[in-house]
Amino acid sequence: MSSTTTTAVSFTATPEVVRGVTLLRLPTEASRALPSRGQVAVTGMLDGEPFETVVEPDGRRGHWIRLSDRASGEDVEVSLAVAEEWPEPSVPADLTAALHDAPDHIRAVWDDITPMARWEWVRWVGATANPDTRAKRVGVSIDKIDHGKRRPCCFDLSSCTDPDVARGGKLPEPS
Repeated sequence: MSSTTTTAVSFTATPEVVRGVTLLRLPTEASRALPSRGQVAVTGMLDGEPFETVVEPDGRRGHWIRLSDRASGEDVEVSLAVAEEWPEPSVPADLTAALHDAPDHIRAVWDDITPMARWEWVRWVGATANPDTRAKRVGVSIDKIDHGKRRPCCFDLSSCTDPDVARGGKLPEPS
């Protein structure tokens, strides 16, 4: 786990299920304590267990965390702090394959960019549920990197781009 550079933000919150995804919305005060309205790499404790993740923007100036193996409705104690280093993203198979098949100089750029930049590419590719649009974004990513781009452009970093939960760039309001 990475070390941290800021004081921990602590809160209690109740997990919920949004479109089949269990997640935890950060309270307004906790989101305001973060340095960005976009993704933020954090480390911390979740009910006494260490974790590191990237909190996602909700498109409403707040943040949320995807939870796995956790029932909704049971309060959880959370303490988190901004991480010194971004964790490596889980690169989806289609983007991994395209990078593998790309010329060496494209893979060299991918390896040279920061983990935060790699998160942005992964997030941009994954921000659609449409398989045709996703395939196009994989190809465009390779082309942009080939043309010297180190990050996707024209991408609202404060939007909720997870197609599993997003509606129009926003996490739905709690029910």
